Amino acid sequence: MYITTRRKLFVPLAAATLIGGGLTAAGLASTASASVPDTIPLTFTNNSGRGDQVYVYDIGTDLASGKQGWADADGTFHPWPAGGNPPTEAPDASIAGPADGQSLTVKLPKFSGRVYFSYGQKLVFKLTPDGLVQPAVQNPDDPNHNTLFNWSEYTLNDSGLWINSTQVDMFSAPYAVGVKGGDGTTKTTGHLKPGGYKGFFDELKAQSGGWGGLVQTAPDGSVLRALAPGHGIEAGALPASVMDDYINRVWDKYSSSTLTVTPFGDQPDTKYFGKVSGDVMNFTDSSGAVVTSFTKPDADSVFGCYKLLDAPNDQVRGPISRTLCAGYNRTTLLTNSDQPDADASGFYQDATTNQYAKAVHEQMADGNAYAFAFDDVGNHESLVHDDNPQEASVTLDPFD
Repeated sequence: MYITTRRKLFVPLAAATLIGGGLTAAGLASTASASVPDTIPLTFTNNSGRGDQVYVYDIGTDLASGKQGWADADGTFHPWPAGGNPPTEAPDASIAGPADGQSLTVKLPKFSGRVYFSYGQKLVFKLTPDGLVQPAVQNPDDPNHNTLFNWSEYTLNDSGLWINSTQVDMFSAPYAVGVKGGDGTTKTTGHLKPGGYKGFFDELKAQSGGWGGLVQTAPDGSVLRALAPGHGIEAGALPASVMDDYINRVWDKYSSSTLTVTPFGDQPDTKYFGKVSGDVMNFTDSSGAVVTSFTKPDADSVFGCYKLLDAPNDQVRGPISRTLCAGYNRTTLLTNSDQPDADASGFYQDATTNQYAKAVHEQMADGNAYAFAFDDVGNHESLVHDDNPQEASVTLDPFD
């Protein structure tokens, strides 16, 4: 299965990368106060409490050449060879990771991509003529389906480092990320509360309506992950109608009232006004001209922030769609007709809501997560950035 991304993380992108989720250099404004070196140290610390061998991968797009490939432990870039049909096996890009209680430092090059890690066995990557085939665990035939793994997404370029803890595709092996800046301070995100790993799965399984179907287990019965709800719908694990009640109520409300979207925090006078007419929500600008329209979305469009809620990288439809996506997932569109709603205390309060995202955020130590594609609306995402990065870190946390 060939994988592209549904999401655009951190900042609006000029183009989506093939690897998905990483940033392209074109999307980032230069704010660097000092020259960012070609590589920075990335320290992997294994606090998982597990005895499995850990494998680490640094996979992405080399920003100097625009080519896709992987980096070894020294930060040296290796382009992928040509792939085939059917897909051919990719070269082994794994780095032997640290044992429990130990750390390993590798060099992170200027990439837009992902740092994968797996427990117990290596991941399987394949190549087509179009590029890399990445794990797609919503597909039961994916060779990585029964492997415990996870990943972080990052971009390191001349403007600095952006690195996240992501749950956009799944919630799985717990980890946190960090960056140490030139001023000596360290920013981290992604740690769960004590008991948060088990708490997440318990909370999801306790929800009615099929949410427990997102949980996937290994042949021995151990928990591997919970699929994000969009992937759950794709896999038939979650009913496609799971958000219909809320979507219908939103549609009814804005048939007779107006939804105001102010998509840019630094442009408070830029407002768009949404009103439903039949199966379409039309948005007008301050002059009354229709600037874009959205067909009534389904749950998959809401969870994936795509299809009927597509968000192109422009200055009108994309920003409005991002705001709608956040409002639908957080179920704030009925309680606040001025969006985006930045008050997290009102998120996920409707009986029909994104229970997966709710559980993820509730179990995060700092409350931040990337539980859906545009969880960065209002700055609720699990992302750290520094324009003069000295070190990066990934910490594998306990499964408690």
